[in-house]
Amino acid sequence: MSSPQIVWLRRDLRLADNPALYHAAKAGPVVCVFVLDDDAPKHHAYGGASRWWLHHSLESLSNSLAQRHAKLILRRGDAVEELAKVAKQTGASVIHANRHYEPWWRKAQKKLAESHDLQLYDGNYLMPPGSVTTGSGDPYKIYTPFLRAMRSAFPPRDELPVPETLSSPENWPASDDLDDWNLLPTKPDWAGGMRDFWQVGEDAARDRLEAWEADVDDYDDKRNFPSVDKVSRLSPHLHFGEISPIQIWHHFKHKRSDGWRTFEGELIWRDYAQNAICQFPDYATANYREDFDKFPWRDPAKDEKAASDLKAWQQGRTGYPIVDAGMRQLWQTGWMHNRVRMITASFLIKHLLIDWREGEKWFWDCLVDADYASNATNWQWTAGTGVDSNMFSRIMAPLTQSEKFDAARYIRTYVPELKGLSDAAVHDPEEAGCRPSGYPRKIIAHKAARERALAALKDMKGG
Repeated sequence: MSSPQIVWLRRDLRLADNPALYHAAKAGPVVCVFVLDDDAPKHHAYGGASRWWLHHSLESLSNSLAQRHAKLILRRGDAVEELAKVAKQTGASVIHANRHYEPWWRKAQKKLAESHDLQLYDGNYLMPPGSVTTGSGDPYKIYTPFLRAMRSAFPPRDELPVPETLSSPENWPASDDLDDWNLLPTKPDWAGGMRDFWQVGEDAARDRLEAWEADVDDYDDKRNFPSVDKVSRLSPHLHFGEISPIQIWHHFKHKRSDGWRTFEGELIWRDYAQNAICQFPDYATANYREDFDKFPWRDPAKDEKAASDLKAWQQGRTGYPIVDAGMRQLWQTGWMHNRVRMITASFLIKHLLIDWREGEKWFWDCLVDADYASNATNWQWTAGTGVDSNMFSRIMAPLTQSEKFDAARYIRTYVPELKGLSDAAVHDPEEAGCRPSGYPRKIIAHKAARERALAALKDMKGG
């Protein structure tokens, strides 16, 4: 019998189109290993919502492997050390893994390769990060030329099938019990809204893809309307690798609609974010534009009013219904509509003048699709601090956005204090003179917030 082949799983919790698993299965008996390493990522260890999703995704994958007489081995601790232990216990000569580009995983891959035969594959993106470059061979920094270059390089690789057979080693190594990891909240159990909103796992991802096929052609027109909710909701499935972007691309490649082309652009944006962190590994914690290091942010650690404002934003108590609906949807479901993500992020940065990194940390803990590269890229784009970003002086008007994108039903869903208000009044009940007593006044007027933000930008620039 061939020696066992370890498959190191991270954010690739699927059997289909999994290059590491596919090639390992061809080489010998397969031992799939997931290591919960909370120390290596430091401040970007799994947040609360992600831990909830991770539990259910691992449970789903374990069941799928069991149906093929295979097992998912769970270990907790330093990923490199635990993989070395499993290799020694099983006599495995090769470790297979799909490349990951977060700085802690790049470091772990390098260290593991020093002592073991580590075979790395490209499995989580449309094109391998770093493979699409400028004419001079440099990585792209700006999204639009990157988008054009990606489309010129298409098609991406073919989709890989589920391995026909998964042979077992003579002896299975010890595995942790998933329940012992305590990934699920219990005291209190705050995950009821997420249980109602989501189905987790590879089968659920495939079901979601097929269900969304009826809406993808309308995506370009409907994606900005939170009350219509015609977005894919595939982002957490993509993040945890329950489905790959390759599978999505091939599923829709026959489409010629503006809707699919727009969504394809968002898959490419996901690749762009990975290329960004390959160039700037600390992108989630440091401004790309160094002049913003001098920006006069209001600091919640030193300013009681700023701390109060940050808490109001987190709790959805700002007095701006569209902002509050988004923040409450985030807390309830672990997810937020994309248009509303932009509105809420802009509000924190420009209306409240609070550093984008405070928002990045909150989203990291609350989102089931919290992704190191995408989170950082989106926050720095909104803040105007990124390598490719919106100008800080472009200040989004949340009340105008709410009306423009017809968010009335969305607001009433997540801000029940306002459910009795008309479509005309629900966007700004304070201005309409019908603010319920239990709903807060605006934390700051839009005009005053805009003037304060522009004054802070002027101050940063030295007058």
